[in-house]
Amino acid sequence: MIEFDLVLPTAVDIREVGMRDGLQLEEPVPLEAKLQMLEALVATGVRRIEATSFVSPKAVPALADADRVAAELSRWPGVHWSALVANARGAVRAVDAGVAHLEYVVSATDGHSRANAGRTTAEALAAVGEITGLAAGAGGSLEVIIATAWDCPFDGRTPISRTVDVARAAVTAGAGRLCLGDTIGTTTPLSVVTLLDDVRRACPGVAVGVHFHDTRGTGQANALAAIQAGVIHLDSSIGGLGGCPFAPGASGNIATEELVYMLEESGVSTGLDLDAVLAAARVTEGAVGHELPSSLFRAGGRSVPRSGVPT
Repeated sequence: MIEFDLVLPTAVDIREVGMRDGLQLEEPVPLEAKLQMLEALVATGVRRIEATSFVSPKAVPALADADRVAAELSRWPGVHWSALVANARGAVRAVDAGVAHLEYVVSATDGHSRANAGRTTAEALAAVGEITGLAAGAGGSLEVIIATAWDCPFDGRTPISRTVDVARAAVTAGAGRLCLGDTIGTTTPLSVVTLLDDVRRACPGVAVGVHFHDTRGTGQANALAAIQAGVIHLDSSIGGLGGCPFAPGASGNIATEELVYMLEESGVSTGLDLDAVLAAARVTEGAVGHELPSSLFRAGGRSVPRSGVPT
């Protein structure tokens, strides 16, 4: 028997971001179709869902119905609902709509920060304290997602020290959690582990998650590398949908069904039922009206019995 050292946790925590990241580049999906997607996603067993984003409807028309989506979330108790915001105004809207758990994006590079939010990284960081207070005042929490943590479509490779400084500043300002985003899908496993190690040393005791895009086919490998490095909080999107509207060339997130398949087959519990995830992908495909990029969705799950030998 071949032996190798593969140390994996017994379980991980997946946040489904298809309703926000997955839909933000799509043509607007009717509210009723979104609610059908949500129903199918909750049925998978996932317990953290990023439901929408409270951003400018002009900038992201696909999420212009954020308030209407938020008004329906009480249908599914027991799910940790969250929403992304781009500034304090968005945080106020989210809290007023009943969503108190917030994600706030801060780009590690000025080029992407200006394109994405119309301000520098330092200016974006200056709002962390206010947004933290708004979330906490509503009984919620704030997670800062650091976009372009590895590479930027405008400024090139992001220095590790730059991302570490942003992480440290966000935590100092009150962020309770961090998430490192590979916005344009360029990073690779060694770079993933290196940055994670430096960020966690700079921010001891703070949970650090990861958000990978599969633009260059390395998303699942990066997820596995992060998990081996001790990360248990991962973002994924149903069907592999997604991409940043303000990052040229960015394509979909890692697919939820592919992440679940890889981990469950490796003995890592996700709490999600793969058949139900594939069913949710079918609902999603109908909602967006085009083929999903997920390879596993097209393949149809596990066709070879576990006791069988493929021929």
